[in-house]
Amino acid sequence: MLAFQVNDHDTPPALNTVDPPAPGPGQVAVRIAACGLNFADLLMASGHYQERPPLPFTLGMELAGTITALGAGVAAPGVGARVAVFSGRGGLAEQGVFDARRCVVIPDAMPFEQAAAFQVAYGTSHVALTRKARVQPGETLLVLGAAGGVGLTAVEIGKLMGARVIACARGAAKLDVARAAGAHEVIDSDTEDLRAALRAMGGVDVVYDPVGGAPFRAAMGACRPEARIVIVGFASGDVPQVKANHLLVKNITLMGYYWGGYMAFRPEVLTESLRQLYDWYEEGRLKPHVSHTLPLSRAAEGLELLRSRASTGKVVITID
Repeated sequence: MLAFQVNDHDTPPALNTVDPPAPGPGQVAVRIAACGLNFADLLMASGHYQERPPLPFTLGMELAGTITALGAGVAAPGVGARVAVFSGRGGLAEQGVFDARRCVVIPDAMPFEQAAAFQVAYGTSHVALTRKARVQPGETLLVLGAAGGVGLTAVEIGKLMGARVIACARGAAKLDVARAAGAHEVIDSDTEDLRAALRAMGGVDVVYDPVGGAPFRAAMGACRPEARIVIVGFASGDVPQVKANHLLVKNITLMGYYWGGYMAFRPEVLTESLRQLYDWYEEGRLKPHVSHTLPLSRAAEGLELLRSRASTGKVVITID
């Protein structure tokens, strides 16, 4: 079978021909239909992610497909079930074996392309805004990187939670995408003084930040007393340093947040969150945005779309 693999951290990932895996105890085999790309895939390929799998390994943190075989001790979900899997890696391949506990049965009407784009982006934003920031109706939520994979879902979920959502993104086209997802106000990070614009809007109660760098510093300067800042990532490549006395003066709470980390110590947080999100999807309250769908042979192009920030929402790789 074909798999898009990292052979070493100094050369680009490549399509390799490998033997199909067989499920071990507690695992299921999945015929993969689609895999959602994430910025973390770029970091993992370069060796800069917080987790460093042994080489070689197959990229692809989240996928959707059909279960084809069960390992020992697995009763459900059964053969033929349509599932989404937050796998951490292994999704950019024709087949894979995964821990059965990581499989979530998806709604019958949900296309595989949407299912593969759903878990990380929506799960990240839902837990961040409900469990970490505890956003309240009427509060002002600032979403940085608002047209990206996780940012766009934060806009959508923030509006569902009753927040006033300010979306910050680069360029008119991306701001239009954020407006369509529910943003009440938008700021162009290319042309506007972010701190001044936010202060003119009255400041913010919650900051959702997958970007870091200068946008983080500007947002922190526009925080209201008792604001909460949730650090989701550093897509800018700039990890900001914070002076603790600045937090003290306004009683600001700064929160580190790694969605995938809950799988190791509180997996029920993720499963309960996803259950709520799939209910919202079936009710028509969530509309996943996939800007690009490419075949496995063009997976490298998909990663370049993320690297160059040319995509909005999610990039999905389909496997024939």
